[in-house]
Amino acid sequence: MSDIIESKNRRNFIKTSAVLGTGALLAGNTLSALAHIEADSYELPPLGYAYNALEPFIDEQTMRIHHTKHHQAYVNKLNETVVNHQDQIGGKSLETLFSEFDSLKIPEAAKNHLRNSGGGHWNHTFFWKLLKKNTLAKGKLVESISRDFGSMEAFKELFEKASLSQFGSGWAWLISNNGKLGISSTPNQDNPLMSTAAVKGVPVIGLDVWEHAYYLKYQNKRGEYAKAFWSVLNWEQADKNYLTTL
Repeated sequence: MSDIIESKNRRNFIKTSAVLGTGALLAGNTLSALAHIEADSYELPPLGYAYNALEPFIDEQTMRIHHTKHHQAYVNKLNETVVNHQDQIGGKSLETLFSEFDSLKIPEAAKNHLRNSGGGHWNHTFFWKLLKKNTLAKGKLVESISRDFGSMEAFKELFEKASLSQFGSGWAWLISNNGKLGISSTPNQDNPLMSTAAVKGVPVIGLDVWEHAYYLKYQNKRGEYAKAFWSVLNWEQADKNYLTTL
């Protein structure tokens, strides 16, 4: 596994393995754990690049606020929820908890905090790794996009439509089910790994369409933000994500 941050204290570590596909299966389905996050307490992961690295497509101020304020808030609330319900959910991976929402023996309010903050932490950890300028669209994923959507242009059009049709805050996703690609969207901080998702699958590409992800630069022009995403999509990472699902 890669990208693992561990402390000497067993109760203060985060494991993030976004691309190496451990082959782990989520309970009751065939969804591989892409960004395996398992901890008794959680930490804000580093971006791995400068806040201005995505200029001019995503501005420095947005990235700084998005990472240090919004993502940090999800981490803080998630830690609070885990501490308050350690016996029930402590030490389980977020992917496992996502798949067990319906059966978790915690109060409904705590379950909602776990869904929103746990989803926010997972989704953003996944998202940061997908951002990098000047990567080439190539590999098995590109071949499968042509197979399942007809062309790259058709895929981009459908993906942008999914990002625009998501009412209010949420995410647009390219997902895989045993290699078969599809497009979906989720509200708030939900994702396709959750038992609550209308369309389930393993995330390959995800786009944050909350206003805080784009409003400083694009205001209400979500469509322009969605088009700019292709200029900062890390196709190498997306291809690695896809390969874990085969």
